[in-house]
Amino acid sequence: MTRMGARLAALGLTLLLAILPATQALAGQAPATGKKIVRVGALQAVDSLNPFLAVRVVSSSIHRWMYGFLTVPDPKTLQPSPDLAESWETADDKLTWTFKIRANAKWSDGRPVTAQDAAWTFNTVMTVDAAKQANGPAVENFESVTATDDRTLVIKTKKPQASMLENPIPIVPKHVWEKVGDLGKFENDRFPAAGSGPYLPVEYKKDAYIKLRANPDYWRGAPKIDELHVVFYENPEAAIAGLKKGDIDLIGRLDAPQFQALAGAPDIVQWNTLGRRAAYLQINHGAKTIDDKPVGDGHPALKDPKVRQAIHYAIDKQALVDQVQNGLAVPADGSVIPPMYKDFFWKAEGDDLVTHDVAKANKILDDAGYKKGPDGIRTMPDGERKLEMRFSIHTEVPVEDKLAQFLTGWLKDIGIALTTKKLDSSKFTEETGFTGLFDIAISGWSVNPDPEEVLATHLCSRRPTAGGEGGGTESFYCDPEYEKLYQEQLTELDRAKRIEIIKQMQRRLYTDAPVIAIYYPNNLEGYRKDKITSITPIPEDKGLLYGGSSSWPFYSLDAVAAPAAGTSGGGLGTGLVAGIAAAVVVLGAGGFLLARRRRSAADERE
Repeated sequence: MTRMGARLAALGLTLLLAILPATQALAGQAPATGKKIVRVGALQAVDSLNPFLAVRVVSSSIHRWMYGFLTVPDPKTLQPSPDLAESWETADDKLTWTFKIRANAKWSDGRPVTAQDAAWTFNTVMTVDAAKQANGPAVENFESVTATDDRTLVIKTKKPQASMLENPIPIVPKHVWEKVGDLGKFENDRFPAAGSGPYLPVEYKKDAYIKLRANPDYWRGAPKIDELHVVFYENPEAAIAGLKKGDIDLIGRLDAPQFQALAGAPDIVQWNTLGRRAAYLQINHGAKTIDDKPVGDGHPALKDPKVRQAIHYAIDKQALVDQVQNGLAVPADGSVIPPMYKDFFWKAEGDDLVTHDVAKANKILDDAGYKKGPDGIRTMPDGERKLEMRFSIHTEVPVEDKLAQFLTGWLKDIGIALTTKKLDSSKFTEETGFTGLFDIAISGWSVNPDPEEVLATHLCSRRPTAGGEGGGTESFYCDPEYEKLYQEQLTELDRAKRIEIIKQMQRRLYTDAPVIAIYYPNNLEGYRKDKITSITPIPEDKGLLYGGSSSWPFYSLDAVAAPAAGTSGGGLGTGLVAGIAAAVVVLGAGGFLLARRRRSAADERE
């Protein structure tokens, strides 16, 4: 072992010893005989239990279990269905929405859920800057929100809003939250916390675990299980080992190698379905701030749509699926909305369809005046600069190294030299979303049943300010045609007509190529069939378990009851120690980074 390796191993051992007392205490908490406990492994930790601040997928999942919403996706169709709002109507002006809050919903402290709770929640997001962090854009078009009585909520919008019934903001109890004070500093980790969802948090250790218990007063009826535990793993391999050993019962959002490591394991169901995520290349086609001032140092050739089109033709998407995703993805012959959303998915056909065609890519560049030099690398038409570009990827995501190797070879075939630039997550987000210091970058987004938010990441208004603040652009895109279509779909309340407009928006992204979708990763999960006896995905027809856009799978699940004695407290202690111990071993073996498997902000976000 090297001296550095020994120091890192010692550091890891110190961290392990520091947390062992907590995990051993957990291990000594034997569940009562007959208790049904399901333990979920998560490959990221909660960023906040405050629903106004939290942005990570794991946090959003927990908030779906804790709180109710106005509406939720129907488990069969994914279209809006009643939750805390049992019914709603829209006025003739298309600007006024009236929701009736159900009478049988109540908070876990016994008070009824009222329209005042919903009005306070939305008004807080509208008026308090700190409260905008998680879902601020969801209320940008709200003019006013009022409760005319305990059961009637009235929302008036500035313009018609077709996505009104897809609002992602959890409703919190006014009588609790109005006493909080500074929302930006409140972690919501004082228990018992008042909620109205199927589960309520009862114990939490930051970066380690959270325990939730079934809510007996949930308006749909209590869940079938007694407790739901979420264990946070920093090491994906340790999480897989934990599932095989039985320390946890379910894990989702796996990469292809992690998923394949479950093959042949007894009592484990491998769950492989279409996913809700699109992976794509972000092209720096001339990054600008929101006031149209150039920013960054993107290669000028990428401003030319013909160069972006040639790059698109150079990519063999099926090869990426086979070699990078081990066959566990769908080639992207469409744009940023994945095919699991059957209504909204757009597939390129005819002249729009871009296939792997190196000869065509070379001809496009030849005809546009980009000539190859003696080294095979092209220059700009004026001969002043070679087509030498950077490909920005994440330091800690090995699959992106493989992707870079393929792209480097394919772009070399068309006269573009590509070099890989590795960045940690924070630097990656800064350079590709604010400062524009990139040429081509890997990116992606998890898409909700209503795709408005992912489409909005390509609006002019999402570009950063001159001071480096922004609303979350994915491409620095600002296109009049795209903007016009976005506004049209926003105000079109006829679902079928709106779908067609959204497909036109996707076609524009596909043909103009500020981003180039490369594949749609499958939803890869695993669970123990000897513990979980039933669970319903969303959508019910081959949908998602963990990480979906509803609490339905975890409300629906049932499990085997705990044995009488001699077992740990739901396995939290054992699984957590295994995860940390595995990280310590990796440190001592070669100094590999003891760090969370961070991904892009888009992947961590809901």
